[in-house]
Amino acid sequence: MTPNTTRRIDSFPAPGIRRRVLWVGSAAGLELGMARAAVGALADVTDAESPQAAKQLAGNADAAGTTPVFAILASDRPGRFAVADVLELSRGWPLMPIVSVATSLVDGRRRSGPQLPGVEEVPWHDLPGRCGWWLAAFESGLPSSLGLPAATRREERLLDSMTGLRRHSGMASSGSPSMVHLPPVGVSVAASHSDDLEGLCDLLSLSGHTVVHRQIGRPSLDESAAALVWDVRDLVARDIEWLRLLAANQPRLFIVILDSFPRGDTTLAAVRAGAAAILGRPVSLEALAGTLLPARAPAAG
Repeated sequence: MTPNTTRRIDSFPAPGIRRRVLWVGSAAGLELGMARAAVGALADVTDAESPQAAKQLAGNADAAGTTPVFAILASDRPGRFAVADVLELSRGWPLMPIVSVATSLVDGRRRSGPQLPGVEEVPWHDLPGRCGWWLAAFESGLPSSLGLPAATRREERLLDSMTGLRRHSGMASSGSPSMVHLPPVGVSVAASHSDDLEGLCDLLSLSGHTVVHRQIGRPSLDESAAALVWDVRDLVARDIEWLRLLAANQPRLFIVILDSFPRGDTTLAAVRAGAAAILGRPVSLEALAGTLLPARAPAAG
């Protein structure tokens, strides 16, 4: 591949094209701040303080041809948005998919009433990976779970999307710059229990990656794969110390940590220690596949 046809996935989803995403609500606080920054690395983000403010932006955005591909309601507390807010947003942006990003505090929503009908709630730590996948599928004209009611979502839709993206990877060339080049990645997997290990390997195989090494317990410090998925179950200080040693030993390794209940402070500590991303457990196929998209860049080069 010549330099003029090489493309890094960190400019995802397509070279020279930045899709627009609407962020409604605050990005204050560590968790929402990290989620907002991650989305901003994937797309151009239009911020609105409220659904009412977003509706006022709708006319100007449509005239400029910058209609967002989807909207994110930033839920910093249970009950932050009501059904009336969703209706207000839909009136300004008809047919635009709407999702909600929830902080750790919103986990108490289960005791505060049902979530917004028709609006999927995404944990803050899974939002970057899922946004990455939504944008990839959107750019390739392929189906994804974005905007689908929970009752109609099926893993088969995601598998069809992955098959299409892998087919596009074989078609990528200098003559078709909008195609997303997605070569498979060799991934090492580590988990504390054999059941978790086998489940992760199955997910990675379904997403088109190659599992090159399996490890019960902590990963080896001499990992040679391009990426590592490490299920720590509960992220504690000794895991972060091992992560720091691993990242220092293998600075090119793309490390994804799975934690049962990611918090802002532990996630930030893990990122500073060398993790590329932290996902919740159990991990969804879409979140894992989208998170690993940047790991494909070295293989593409």
